[in-house]
Amino acid sequence: MKPRMLHLNRLDVPPAVRQVLRTLQTGGHEAWLVGGCVRDFLLGRTPKDYDIATDALPERIESLFAKTLSIGKAFGIITVLPEDGEPVDVATYREDAAYTDGRHPQTVRFTNAREDARRRDFTVNALLWNPDMGEWMDHVGGRADLEARVIRAIGNPLHRFREDKLRMLRAIRFAAVLGFSIAPETFCAIQRLAPDIRQISVERIREELFRMLTEAPLAGNALQLLQTSGLLREILPEVAAMAGVEQPPEFHPEGDVFTHTRMMLDALPPSPSLRLALAVLLHDVGKPPTASRVILPDGRHRWRFENHARVGGTMARSLLERLKTPAALTDEVVGMIDNHMRLADAPRMRPAKLRRLLGAPTFEDELELHRLDCQASHGQLDVHHFLKTVREERREEPILPTPLVRGRDLIRMGYRPGPAFAGVLKEVYDRQLDGQTDPAALLAAVPDLFATPPPSS
Repeated sequence: MKPRMLHLNRLDVPPAVRQVLRTLQTGGHEAWLVGGCVRDFLLGRTPKDYDIATDALPERIESLFAKTLSIGKAFGIITVLPEDGEPVDVATYREDAAYTDGRHPQTVRFTNAREDARRRDFTVNALLWNPDMGEWMDHVGGRADLEARVIRAIGNPLHRFREDKLRMLRAIRFAAVLGFSIAPETFCAIQRLAPDIRQISVERIREELFRMLTEAPLAGNALQLLQTSGLLREILPEVAAMAGVEQPPEFHPEGDVFTHTRMMLDALPPSPSLRLALAVLLHDVGKPPTASRVILPDGRHRWRFENHARVGGTMARSLLERLKTPAALTDEVVGMIDNHMRLADAPRMRPAKLRRLLGAPTFEDELELHRLDCQASHGQLDVHHFLKTVREERREEPILPTPLVRGRDLIRMGYRPGPAFAGVLKEVYDRQLDGQTDPAALLAAVPDLFATPPPSS
């Protein structure tokens, strides 16, 4: 389906952004909205930020506004700080010199609107629009590519990607988030230069990956594009290794591990939590190294993946740490991966274990991970329905109530804090969760849980 192309002059641009445009124009300069905000307006999407292109030089921009930031001044970019509104980047038309680090130009030369458009990354990001006049400029065929739903590098795609290697990942992200295809010559250039993505910092790679996972309406398409382009094996070789790993067809009629993961990503809810998206991506990353083929008595064979959840959790931790993911998020994702096979045992769990499962801070995402896992394989949702029912039944009470026995109680009984304390307290609390709510009875059980009696006074 083609995007709904809008009349740009009818759209609601924030007043602060309009004021920046008008101040530049009143000062005798050209001023246009440019880039992603124009693209999003044409597609009926709400822009996240606004960029302005102008023929005013950086010093002139600074003189026209009371508050500015000059962090990007070397590249002709001044950030204007309106009194009432978000910061707006105002950039002088420029041409870029050589990109010696594969990310940024050494120097820039100020130029005109046409040349400024021609040095940008993709045609759909190079449109200019004046909202007051209702005028727009298209020097690179961006409007036609928006109509055709195509991501196309401006000029020679090999040259564009050699300038800035991150553009290869950005092409995948734009295609996945917008539901576009990638022009054949642009995609071929990505395949040819894919190994060069390793020259980009892991922080920038991580940002692009995480945005794909949480912003794309079908994140599995992003994964497939990464795989086909060759970028996946360069940045996430553990995930790329899932392709071709067979699974038992009676449990996984959908196909190999990669196909299963792709289907789960496509079924993510809109704007999923990053924690859930990462857990889906990595939940079966331990299957390739644990795959073994067992011969059955009737001569048939079956694939097994012993301890793949535990192995996958270890691999996921290494991968996420390599991407410099925040430690708290890493711990949560690894915990979900370690635990994802245990949810199938929920109907048979003792009450204490079940309540600990329901009371975990990650439970809602774990439940969704389980649902997606089942739907993308055997399709059986009995456990999911069971857990939802139990959760609803307990919604009016604390899943994990205040412990009736604490460490201070053990100290009063004469026990000294030490390694055994945590295990004893856990067992006493589990008995409470199992339904024993008499503090005296719980305390009476403590001596049997310690290997040695408390020291005499």
